[in-house]
Amino acid sequence: MQIAQIMTKNVHIVSPDDTVAAVARHMADNDIGFLPVEQDDRLVGTITDRDIVVRCVADGRDGDTTVAEVMSADVKYCFEDEEIGDVARNMGDIQVRLPVLNRDKRLVGVVSLADAARRDPSLAGAGLQGVTAPGGAHNQE
Repeated sequence: MQIAQIMTKNVHIVSPDDTVAAVARHMADNDIGFLPVEQDDRLVGTITDRDIVVRCVADGRDGDTTVAEVMSADVKYCFEDEEIGDVARNMGDIQVRLPVLNRDKRLVGVVSLADAARRDPSLAGAGLQGVTAPGGAHNQE
């Protein structure tokens, strides 16, 4: 089964020029903890609620800080035609949700380990092995 069959298609996006305060409000209003960052119709980063806490609030920055200053620019992603099992293992290894791109590298969705596990509960084990291991994309060490 392919990622396109389980991904969330109604993706909220933000701009690198948006303020952290506006993005945090958007996250709170929509119960979202992960947002792709796009500029000129291209994926340039991601921002999570944890990025806001660790890279903004903990550093004493205010809500006028731009997304560009605290986002993760090293974007990990998958393609919509990839197999769920392969992507679930990768999500566990890097410990994040993934933006989903088409082969033209245009954002078409977002996928999480929970999306994969809801479709095939056996995939949860593969991904959770990585999630429970120390480290990952947001490790502060």
